Amino acid sequence: QVKLVESGGGSVQAGGSLRLSCEVPEDISRRSCIGWFRQAPGLQRENLARIAPSDGTVYYTDWKGRFTIAHDNTKQTVYLQMNNLTVEDTAMYYCAAQRPLMGCKGGPEAFAYRGQGIQVTVSS
Repeated sequence: QVKLVESGGGSVQAGGSLRLSCEVPEDISRRSCIGWFRQAPGLQRENLARIAPSDGTVYYTDWKGRFTIAHDNTKQTVYLQMNNLTVEDTAMYYCAAQRPLMGCKGGPEAFAYRGQGIQVTVSS
């Protein structure tokens, strides 16, 4: 069973920053595309960013430069740095991984493995 574990969420005031972490199994960390998603109540899940660990290629949805994804091979951890947070960023955040060698293509349904999620709450 593939287990992904998120950490680093919590409450922050608007304009603040948070860094989310996602610990992934070693084989997934080396061969699979890993992405960060979020879902707010009543809204669809949306992809924020994804990274291909094999070559470090990153893909972003347009968040005006506020979010940065990074991968630490030595720790099998993928990070999401979030800056200048707004109330609209309040949501449950998930990391997810594709099966190996899928090339970071596809929507949320293309990610077979997902963590439990972690809450981020931004207050005004």
